[in-house]
Amino acid sequence: MTPITRVATFAFEGIDARAVDVQVQVSAGQIGITIVGLPDKAVAESRERIRAALLASGLALPAKRITINLAPADVPKEGSHYDLPIALGIMAAIGAIPHDALEGYAVLGELALDGTIARVSGALPAAIAASSRNLGLICPQVCGPEAAWASEALHIIAPRSLIQLANHFKGSQVLHRPEAGMAPQSTALPDLCDIRGQESAKRALEIAAAGGHHLLISGPPGAGKSMLAQRLPSILPPLSPKELLDVSMIQSVAGLLENGALSDRRPFRSPHHSASMAALVGGGISAKPGEISLAHNGVLFLDELPEFQPHVLDSMRQPMETGNVLIARANHRITYPAKFQLIAAMNPCRCGHASDPGYVCRRQPNERCIAQYQARLSGPLLDRIDLSIEVPAVSAKDLMQPHTSETSKDVAARVIMARQRQTTRYEKLGLQDCTNAACPPNLLQEVTQPDAESLELLGRAAEKLKLSGRGYHRVLKIARTLADLDKEEKVRRIHVSEALAHRGGTSPAR
Repeated sequence: MTPITRVATFAFEGIDARAVDVQVQVSAGQIGITIVGLPDKAVAESRERIRAALLASGLALPAKRITINLAPADVPKEGSHYDLPIALGIMAAIGAIPHDALEGYAVLGELALDGTIARVSGALPAAIAASSRNLGLICPQVCGPEAAWASEALHIIAPRSLIQLANHFKGSQVLHRPEAGMAPQSTALPDLCDIRGQESAKRALEIAAAGGHHLLISGPPGAGKSMLAQRLPSILPPLSPKELLDVSMIQSVAGLLENGALSDRRPFRSPHHSASMAALVGGGISAKPGEISLAHNGVLFLDELPEFQPHVLDSMRQPMETGNVLIARANHRITYPAKFQLIAAMNPCRCGHASDPGYVCRRQPNERCIAQYQARLSGPLLDRIDLSIEVPAVSAKDLMQPHTSETSKDVAARVIMARQRQTTRYEKLGLQDCTNAACPPNLLQEVTQPDAESLELLGRAAEKLKLSGRGYHRVLKIARTLADLDKEEKVRRIHVSEALAHRGGTSPAR
C-alpha cells in the first residue's frame, strides 16, 4: 500500500481556525500534481508555486503522480497559506526531510518562486488553535512575532525559506523561537485641548467615552465635528489583554498586522461614504471582515452620515444591538465580532447652513431643506444612537482664545474611573467587559436604581418626546453613566435631566 504523509494546517472561518488535514500520496501513474478537497483558485494555483519553489531549493519532483487531499473535503479551502504544508508534505513523502519531522506541528505559509516563505493572513488565530491542540506552529518568519502572542509555551519555527527549514530539520541550522512583537507608536493621538470652544460637545464626548455610547454630532461645516471624533480615542481607556487579543485576531485575518507586530491602540476606522455594504459590514467572495469588525473594541467614525447609502447604514442596526455580524453564504456561515462605538457627523442640510441665524436657503424653505436631507436616515437607526448633539459654528473670538480647555489626559482619568465602576458593578452581576451602553434591559432597573423624582421626570419626558422603548432605556443608560462620572451609586434627577438633553437632535423617535 502506498504510504500517505499527513500535515496539519487550518482553514479560517471568520476569526476561528478549523483543523485541516493535508494528505499527500506519491504513487505510480500519470505524472502531475492533483489537489482535491474543495480548493479555490489560489489553492489550485499552488501547484506551480510549489514546483518552482522546490526547484529553486534544489529539489526535483519525482516523475510520479502526486495526489493532495485537503480533508475534510466538504469544507471550502481558500487562500495561499496551504502552499507550505503541501510542499512540506511532498518533501517528507520523497525523503527530503525526515518523515516524522512534521509530527506535532501545524503549518501555514505562502511560497514564492525562489523558495522563500511569504507572509500570510491569520497567523495569530492559527497559533491559538495550534496551542489549544497541543501542537507547535511552522509559519513564515515575518509572521513569527504575531504568532508568539498566542502562548509562551507554544513552540514556533519561523523560517525565511524552504532551505532554512530543511536545514533546521537536519540539524545543520537552529531556528530560535521569535519574540512577540509590539508596534511602536510614532505619533501621539490628537489631544482634546486643541479644540477651541464647543464645551458642551466635549462634555458629550466624555459621556460617550465613559459609557461606550454611540454619538451623533450635527452642525454646520467647519464647526469641528471631525476634530471631536478624531480625539475620542485619546480619552478611551487602554485595551485590556483580552480586548487586545480580540482586536489583533481580526486584524490578522484581514492581513493588517505590519511585520507581525500588534498595536495596543484602540482601532479608529473612518470609511468613505461611498463604501458598499460588503465593505462596511463584511462579505465579498472571501467573506472578509468589514469596517464594523475592524473597529471592534474601538471607534467607527462615519462622516457625512446622510451621504451613505440608506440600505448600507441600515445594515448596521443588528450589529449595533448584538455586537457581532453574521455573514451567510450558500456553503458556510461566518460570524465576526463587531462591538464598536459609532461616532457619526452630519450637516443639518445639504447646503450645511440651514440652522445658522438669518440664513435663507435659495432652493426651498429651511425647514423643508433640513427635513429632506435628514430623511435619508431611518428612525430605527437613529433610535439606536444614544447621544445626539448639535454644535454651533465656532466664532473667530473662540479661535483667538489661548488654550484653556482640559487635556485628553485629564478627561481620560475621569473616563477610566467611570469604566472601573462599571466593570466592578457588572462583574458582580456575572457580566464580563460590559459597559453601561451594553447593559441588558432586564438588569437596567437594578443597575440604575432611579429615585421617585427621576422616574417622574423620565415618564413625563417619554410621553412628551414620544420615546420608544429603546429610547427610554437609552436615557437610563446615559443617566447611569453620568452618575458614574459623579461617583454616585444611584441615578438622580439631575442625571436624567442631562441625559434627556443629550437625546435631542434629529431623531423622530426621541
